[in-house]
Amino acid sequence: MAGMTRPLLNRRLAEFGTTIFAEMSALAARTGSINLGQGFPDTDGPEEIREAAVRALREGRGNQYPPGPGVPELRTAIAEHQLRRYGLAYDPDAEVLVTAGATEAIAAALLALVEPGDEVVALEPYYDSYAACIAMAGGTRVPVTLRPHAGAFALDLDELKAAVTERTRLILLNTPHNPTGTVLSRAELTAIAELAQERDLLVVTDEVYEHLVFDDAEHVPIASLPGMRERTVTIGSAGKTYSFTGWKVGWITATPELTSAVRSAKQFLTYVASGPFQYAVAEALRLPDAYTEGLRAELQAKRDLLSEGLAAAGFGVHRPAGTYFVTTDIRPLGETDGFAFCRALPERAGVVAIPNAVFYDHREEGAPFVRFAFCKRVDVLQEAVDRLKRLGRV
Repeated sequence: MAGMTRPLLNRRLAEFGTTIFAEMSALAARTGSINLGQGFPDTDGPEEIREAAVRALREGRGNQYPPGPGVPELRTAIAEHQLRRYGLAYDPDAEVLVTAGATEAIAAALLALVEPGDEVVALEPYYDSYAACIAMAGGTRVPVTLRPHAGAFALDLDELKAAVTERTRLILLNTPHNPTGTVLSRAELTAIAELAQERDLLVVTDEVYEHLVFDDAEHVPIASLPGMRERTVTIGSAGKTYSFTGWKVGWITATPELTSAVRSAKQFLTYVASGPFQYAVAEALRLPDAYTEGLRAELQAKRDLLSEGLAAAGFGVHRPAGTYFVTTDIRPLGETDGFAFCRALPERAGVVAIPNAVFYDHREEGAPFVRFAFCKRVDVLQEAVDRLKRLGRV
């Protein structure tokens, strides 16, 4: 605007432009490429859950503002899920809060619990909203880098301990971890729990991929470990487990005090959202375990299909233990710059991926890594694999 010298965008958000997901999705549309960048399925979830949403709409349940904490049916189903799966007992009235997806849960938790000047330790690479939410809260992010080791990305517990200072307020965890696919072990989580208690830290843990673990990996909620329930905010979501990402139904479980704090921030974000879908997700959470076991087996097969195709195309492949992303190393292809590689890949092979460097503060650490999503139809993945073979012929 003429005559204005101060930038319009709040300085806390100045480093965050248009997300890489928007850029790469637009590139996919412009070039007609297969989009293995953004992490959403290309098929809907269970038909009975979709019909549950339709039924709620027709019956007028959720068409007006739902209760601020979430509809009672969903809060009860979330509490039942945590108890049945993990032995964690939560009061659905005082210890469960429904949010507009996990992204709002993350934002509300950080806005509620972080003061300007507080440090937040986060595992790097991290989901991009973490950095923005820490910034909006006025906090300082302190990344602890997961590094390649023995075919996976590993956490250095000594580095984590060294990152904690007298200004540290909380540790922000993500397991199963996006984008690397690492699933933190019980031993690692026990060490993190001991650190949190020793230094009197809160833990906010993003567990949206809790049911998407493969091979012998085990998802362990850190809140289930001794001494951690009272200092942990656990974030869950229906989108990844039930393949309805557009419904934006997430939640937190925590003590009454922590839940009240997060609710204080959440009420001034969306206030409420996803009314009819909340009733449908309540039914989804009560599906037999055979559903999640079937989904896990299906995604593991897709992981293997894409991983093997990427390896055949010349990538270094870090086969994930969880989530629905494969992280690859482009250096065996003679490349070192993930941004340049991903921007050229649609023209070279007709496939879109995401450069992992966008998930790092230390961009050089992530420069040679590229993420592909395998939550797509088998025929789409096979076509992508066939197209990627072009790389070896260039």
